[in-house]
Amino acid sequence: MQLAVQLTTINARVRPSRPRAVLHTLLWLVLGANAVYAIGALPSPRSWRLLADTALTATSVNVGLAVLIRQQYVVNALFRLATRAPRRWPLRWRLGLAEVYQYGGVHVGAAVAATVWFLFFATETVVHPGHYSTPVRVVTGAIAVDLIVIVAGSSPTVRRRHHDLFEAVHRYGGWAALGLFAALTVLLAAEDPRGLATGLAHTPTAWILAGAAVSIVIPWLQLRRLAVTAYVPSSHAAVLHLPDRRRARAGTFVRLAHQRLGQSHAFAAIPDPDGAGYRVIVSRAGDWTGKLIDSPPDRVWVRGVPIDGVASVARLFHRVVWLATGSGIAPCLPHLLAGDATRSHLVWVTRNPQRTYGQLLDEIRAAAPDAQIWDTDAHGKPDLAVLATYAYQRTGAEAVICISNQDTTNRLVAQLRRRGVPAYGPIWDS
Repeated sequence: MQLAVQLTTINARVRPSRPRAVLHTLLWLVLGANAVYAIGALPSPRSWRLLADTALTATSVNVGLAVLIRQQYVVNALFRLATRAPRRWPLRWRLGLAEVYQYGGVHVGAAVAATVWFLFFATETVVHPGHYSTPVRVVTGAIAVDLIVIVAGSSPTVRRRHHDLFEAVHRYGGWAALGLFAALTVLLAAEDPRGLATGLAHTPTAWILAGAAVSIVIPWLQLRRLAVTAYVPSSHAAVLHLPDRRRARAGTFVRLAHQRLGQSHAFAAIPDPDGAGYRVIVSRAGDWTGKLIDSPPDRVWVRGVPIDGVASVARLFHRVVWLATGSGIAPCLPHLLAGDATRSHLVWVTRNPQRTYGQLLDEIRAAAPDAQIWDTDAHGKPDLAVLATYAYQRTGAEAVICISNQDTTNRLVAQLRRRGVPAYGPIWDS
């Protein structure tokens, strides 16, 4: 009864909130900057060919930005810069910096802008075919189709219903676009009367594409096959240990794959105290993860370096509430086990935790003896917003970090923010 009374009081202070506001703001800022440039550049009294060249350069700039903002070292630098803010700073400043995980708005905005700019260029090759050679027009058409397919395949509906298709289209379509774009750049530079080499050297697109290619290739050059030690407490979950020399810190994730160039998935890294590697928790969520649990491999492929994720924003706060469901406990564990400077309170909702996670539960209880662990097999599914809000109030936390599946996370973060509770969670943005 006491809990219900307290939450009624909280609900009376409901105020509007938009969990993705920063992502959308960044998206529209990128599109707005492109619109301002277009207004200044396109109506000028220049030839169609020069306007088309301007559009092609703008396309390459946006492609470079879309790739760069997703580059692992850039992402880590953004998080490190944002989370280095002193905790003595006003809370509202730190709450704003914690939105750093919505950087995907830049990626989406730049990708959309690149597509629009390139379609303008493609239209020019159709309206004035005499300005371009047949190979240029053919490659341009192929790029235009590829970009349209990538944008369509990245829509929220396709991502949700056909995630594997989205992953394949986004990866291989992106590689194809970059390769075709490079071919187009060479074909256009070859028409330069000064020669191909000089034409490429004086083309901004060539340099931008080279930088984008290097950015994409780096994680693949760091691809490595690591031995795996598996602990499988149940048919629902497995804990894999990887002896990786690349040190993972609390709040980072790694990408694992069965095959060298196959489909990969991101998992939160739980660093070993001695720095000898890390663990990941795999929960059954389809054929890919089911294969890891039913037949744990001796080795897996790991691409790139550990990358900061939303859990890293915990460093900005004096105290946080972790609200996790099922294997969402993984991103929380490094902060709990490391005993870092951010004091944490755990609310974990999962099916029979002892049977599902085995000895991992003992580690959690030892690291967080005051954790609230809700067994859904014994007590049914609770109101997560109620649990999180009560824990937030009772512990005096500055924020709640929610780690669950996509639907639950989005709904929970929105509910908490409407109640005036600062909440963060993965947004599966792009």
